[in-house]
Amino acid sequence: MTQKGLSDFFSKYMGTSSVFKNKAVLQSAHTPDTILHRDKEITAIASILAPSLRLDKPSNIFIYGKAGCGKTLSARHVTKEIEKHAVNNNINLRVLYINCKLKKIADTEYRLIAQLSREYGKAIPPTGLPTDEVYKTFHNAVDSSKGINIIILDEVDELVKKVGDEILYNLTRINDELKNSKISLIGISNDMVFLEALDPRVRSSLSEEEIMFAPYNALQLQDILIQRAKEAFKEGSIQAGVIEKCAAYAAREHGDARRCMELLRVAGEIAERNNFDKVAIEHIDSADEKIERDRLMVILTTQPKQSQATLYSIVSISIGNKGNIFTGDVYELYKGICTRIGLRPLTQRRVSDIIAELDMLGIINVKVISKGRYGRTREISLSVPGTATPRIKRILEDALSL
Repeated sequence: MTQKGLSDFFSKYMGTSSVFKNKAVLQSAHTPDTILHRDKEITAIASILAPSLRLDKPSNIFIYGKAGCGKTLSARHVTKEIEKHAVNNNINLRVLYINCKLKKIADTEYRLIAQLSREYGKAIPPTGLPTDEVYKTFHNAVDSSKGINIIILDEVDELVKKVGDEILYNLTRINDELKNSKISLIGISNDMVFLEALDPRVRSSLSEEEIMFAPYNALQLQDILIQRAKEAFKEGSIQAGVIEKCAAYAAREHGDARRCMELLRVAGEIAERNNFDKVAIEHIDSADEKIERDRLMVILTTQPKQSQATLYSIVSISIGNKGNIFTGDVYELYKGICTRIGLRPLTQRRVSDIIAELDMLGIINVKVISKGRYGRTREISLSVPGTATPRIKRILEDALSL
């Protein structure tokens, strides 16, 4: 396209009507006034946190469930309401939210405690102080607040992967040293087995109360989409059957509401880009393909080398193999790949953990099967379309320099 052509393109674009009314409603950061199909979970969180309004320390809570099932949305909805009541009744209560997946905020123990200290107005340099000094600053800041402090650690499993579980023990035990204030933790995780890997003393401290969020089903996702679509799109700009198909796609992906809304948003963008005045079912198909391509590329290129080597072993076995794939076979091939690329092989148990992580990411499906007196093993299959397998193999070969 020439520069003149580009100018004409933008002029024409400015003159066309959008199918969207408020696209931001379909972004994951949007918080609706009403959270559908989570009354039971919201009530449970509210009941546990309610004593904070009497300046009593509420129990720590561990919230877990698959991605996109409303965990963070529900926790933040409840704590926002508690904060409102606290302000209206002059109750000294504070809620702090930390996304543990963010770099430079929660990728080291120092940075996390420094960030928490900054929330109380304490200036902490990015590096340079002893960690004990940063803890002392945080401790003093919290105690000076003279109230109840609720700290939400979203994706807390990511924090533990980076720095270990000692930090959780330190945070849960800090109440023993506080004289004027109390801290309660809300840990949120997509990892269903995260607690099992924690030190028993940390687990007993963190998960005084556990709340499990089940995935949404297709009908629930339809309700959520209808709610958001009314705000996001202009009236009459979505064809019949689009919402239903979008919900069915997302239900197939473990009931992920975020994925559901992303699918509808991208479908709307594709419709606009191709000069359609309505979002049609074929736009959902195109959006699904685009999102899957983008998601796969991000996952494949950002995984650690050990994860890439493990996945490459699974993909290699799957090509031309119509039988079952077992952990032992993957591990044998994985060791050979490590030798070829100069990577130090992990133990079979650690590779099993990586396989579980890949299952959680949705790239593979893992099913535990019993072999009678020979114990149990895991049966593995790829969850991506067969046509994408050669492309995945090439991406991994480039990443591993094979």
